[in-house]
Amino acid sequence: MDSTFSALRSIIKDHLPDLKRYEDIYKDLHAHPELGTLEKRTSSIATKHLREIGYEVTKDIGGHGVTGVFENGAGPTVMLRADMDALPIREQTGLVYASTLETVDTDGEKKPVMHACGHDSHVSTMMATAELLCKSKEHWTGTLIILFQPDEEHCKGAQAMIDDGLYNKIPKPNIVLGQHLTNAKAGTVLLRKGVFLASADTFKVTVFGRGAHGAQPQESIDPIVIASSIVMRLQTVVAREIGPEDVATVTCASFEGGSWKAPNIIPDQVVLTLNIRTFDSTVRGKVLHAVKRIIKHEALASGAPREPTIQELNSYPLTYNDPDSVQKLHNTFEEYFREDCWVAERETASEDFTNFATHINVPSIFWNFGGVNEEIWEKYEQDRKEGKKVRLPGAHQADYAPVLQPTLKTGIEAMSLAALTFMGKSEKKSL
Repeated sequence: MDSTFSALRSIIKDHLPDLKRYEDIYKDLHAHPELGTLEKRTSSIATKHLREIGYEVTKDIGGHGVTGVFENGAGPTVMLRADMDALPIREQTGLVYASTLETVDTDGEKKPVMHACGHDSHVSTMMATAELLCKSKEHWTGTLIILFQPDEEHCKGAQAMIDDGLYNKIPKPNIVLGQHLTNAKAGTVLLRKGVFLASADTFKVTVFGRGAHGAQPQESIDPIVIASSIVMRLQTVVAREIGPEDVATVTCASFEGGSWKAPNIIPDQVVLTLNIRTFDSTVRGKVLHAVKRIIKHEALASGAPREPTIQELNSYPLTYNDPDSVQKLHNTFEEYFREDCWVAERETASEDFTNFATHINVPSIFWNFGGVNEEIWEKYEQDRKEGKKVRLPGAHQADYAPVLQPTLKTGIEAMSLAALTFMGKSEKKSL
């Protein structure tokens, strides 16, 4: 074994914090989730922790964003990011620490809340990583930045922190690192060079018509018919407007028009939400152009009194992993995790993580770590090989319940190893 990797293994082993403490923190966060922009409690927990272990803390960046800076001599500046927000889902896991909370969201509606995307694990593993790296400071040099981000689920938090002067408040990093829990065997890490996650564009489309009594449809310009034609025609964008070697998805996520309480009324408008995902900027441009063209001309062909409005709700960037940096990190992960270091597949999920790096033109790496019980995973894989239709509860689902360990331990190890890989070598105790 190379002396560098041997040293890294020793650092993790000698400084791994009390896992029971962070399991308790994870359970507490899971039981007390907070929606995007409302992460006050979670932010306070992270802030208190960073201050107690010696970080210089800045809070309330772009909402409830928090950074902790630990300066440890000359060397690279490495930033580690974790997101904090939960989702408006009623939990159905049956866990003893399941969330039963409801809260009033920023839109004024009361909603159930659940950590259905693993952000509770992101926060707890990052808190433990911050402790491990602080305690092992004699082994590395440079500046470490721990960042807790709000409002990832709305694709707003990263940009909000940047717009609030993030890089005037902290040193600019040389590299930005992040990880996400995924549906893979617990104990595994999954890493990929180049494009990893898709870009995503979400639009609210309002289709206008002319209402009428249901008994006199000839008096209407029916927006439900127009909107239905739009939804059906949009299916041809992927099938006929981009090549088979390219990848895109066009999804109509909601269709709202009229009321079941008034079934004899043709409404005067319909509202759609559309979600488009792509892996290539050129393909993205083609798809967006086609979607907007179809919306406009289906309405025109139907004699709509007004052109539909298309409002952008959010836009996620591509998640691109710098190849040279990934190769360096892969060497570390492969040596440490051995057969549990996997090559990640390209995913159509999306993240705003990359904004932290592209804004200042530095490389970034984003990877996954698994959270599925090993026995359940092996049965799932065997059933798939046999051609059975099987399902694992996944992110954004009410029954999503990652196994506690070795999930958290792997997340702590992976993030700590990544930071150490890109930090400077200590002259006192060389890696």
